[in-house]
Amino acid sequence: MSAPLVSVVMVVCNVERFLAESIESILGQTFRDFEFIITDFGSTDKSKAIASSYASKDPRVRVHEIPHCGLAEARNAACSLALGRYIAVMDADDVALPDRLMSEIDFMEKNPEVGLLGGATEWIDATGRSLGVHDFPTHDREIQSAFLTHCPFCHPTALIRREAFALVGGYRSAFTAAQDYDLGLRIAEHFPCANLKQVVLKYRIHPYQLSTHKRRQQIVCKIAAQVSAQSRKDGKSDPLDSVKELTPEVLVALGVTEAQQQSELASECRLWIRQMCIAGEYSGALKEAVEMLQGDRAHVERWKIADVQLTVAWLYWRQKEFLRSLLAAAHAVMTWPLVAARPIKPLLRRLGLMGTLLSQNQGATD
Repeated sequence: MSAPLVSVVMVVCNVERFLAESIESILGQTFRDFEFIITDFGSTDKSKAIASSYASKDPRVRVHEIPHCGLAEARNAACSLALGRYIAVMDADDVALPDRLMSEIDFMEKNPEVGLLGGATEWIDATGRSLGVHDFPTHDREIQSAFLTHCPFCHPTALIRREAFALVGGYRSAFTAAQDYDLGLRIAEHFPCANLKQVVLKYRIHPYQLSTHKRRQQIVCKIAAQVSAQSRKDGKSDPLDSVKELTPEVLVALGVTEAQQQSELASECRLWIRQMCIAGEYSGALKEAVEMLQGDRAHVERWKIADVQLTVAWLYWRQKEFLRSLLAAAHAVMTWPLVAARPIKPLLRRLGLMGTLLSQNQGATD
């Protein structure tokens, strides 16, 4: 029997809530010449049983079980089983559109120089409600520029040439919280990359994706990937090639200050809080915002702190916790008057405080 053209790889660990819908979205693809490798890495819920039930009905599905490990190790284990010319990444909480594989394969077959391809996404909430379309830079030059600051791909849309994956050595375990970014950076050093303009995946936003602790680790890994890439670009050896664990202390040793790390973490938290609000996950957004404000923020720009405080005020107001809302709004004004006063003018007018605050802060510049 000949090898399939595409190997779809999915790693699962305690994702029973969305798993069946994700699996069915792959089995329902208009492109049929694929194998579907599902690797369970330590589930204690019904995830493995759900995956196995599909394997018993469809010979394209192959379920494997490995001990619990990091996400990067799990992805490498799944990809090591791939027989296809292409590796299609799929996450267990997202939904692939029916023509995803067909569209991506068609592009890659017509552009044999491209090593990594992604596509636009439609964000959905936990119930499947649409939250809008998000696209990414489509041409290699734009993608290379974007890579300097962030990952210009939604990883579960990725179709990777297996030769490109093998050439760079797959995912690196130390970068587990930003393993997609690190992999993309390394592939982009050897191959052109692209994104399709069309939506190929419904990307689910929900509060269970990343804990606050993991988000801190994600920022460390993201910055480390950038430092690592710059070193290679400068013709130097990769300072993180043999590192087993990435920590804030490792970044400091590489010249990334604590202030830079805190600022980046604050930016990432603000983005995630905004995404959670868009998804209607207000309790999760509030929890994230409060935890950020209670954490170490000595080096975070005051306008970022004020912005989060305003979000907290709005979220408390939604919950009819008006006193807490007003206190959070007041903290925002005291933190950064010129930025904070604008969004809460209507609220302050209601309380008859607008004139007083504006007169007090007339000459404020910070």
